Amino acid sequence: MTHPASTDAAWRQIHEQATAPYRKAGKFAWHFARGKLGRDPVFRGLIERGLIGAQRRRVVDIGCGQGLFASLLATLDTMQSRPGAWPAAWGAAPASVRYTGIELMPKDVARAQASIGHLRPAPEFVCADMCKAELPPSDLVVILDVLHYVDLEAQEGVLRRVRGALQPGGRLLLRVGDAASRRGFAISQWVDRTVTRIRGHRVSPTWGRPLDDWTGLLERLGFTVHSIPMSAGTPFANVLLVADIKEAA
Repeated sequence: MTHPASTDAAWRQIHEQATAPYRKAGKFAWHFARGKLGRDPVFRGLIERGLIGAQRRRVVDIGCGQGLFASLLATLDTMQSRPGAWPAAWGAAPASVRYTGIELMPKDVARAQASIGHLRPAPEFVCADMCKAELPPSDLVVILDVLHYVDLEAQEGVLRRVRGALQPGGRLLLRVGDAASRRGFAISQWVDRTVTRIRGHRVSPTWGRPLDDWTGLLERLGFTVHSIPMSAGTPFANVLLVADIKEAA
């Protein structure tokens, strides 16, 4: 009899498999992928909590960077097909995902294409401003730590367009910093600026909101929202907002 893998063993396999393709794009891409997937609690949190959902196969990743979430999804698909590799405690992840990544920085898009452009179904990477890029019909939109790069009006504009792109049963996974937690928010902003410089990008002003304001905005746009602290093991004030389209009355 084949017994399901432990969660820690499965996660180690996921980490190795999802980051391995980035060797092709050079040392920076590989080390960045390994560090991001290994240290940021959001990726394992999404999997263990079943927040992606097996039925959500059309995925839009806004601010996708070098496409790490696309590589993660492909790895989950592969692992689920191997007897005993998928922990019994985890909910199912989607198979054969149709992935669209939107990223402003051409260098990141190039790294994504060089690393995981070979995946099937082929991921689509669009080099564009999230405030203007066309959003295809989707079941899941993921925005992790990027909305603070645009002002408050533009943030609302992006979220309105996301709401329009999501289909019935659709979900938005939005991670933000809680500006009401001043120390944690300040630390996260400092680290964010530092990483931006290391990646060779210009450091721009940022705009934050308290958690209550983020929640209120999403509810006004027609979402039901629940929040999950998502900065375990870090000094940050990050919160994951799980926003689902309200059911019609």
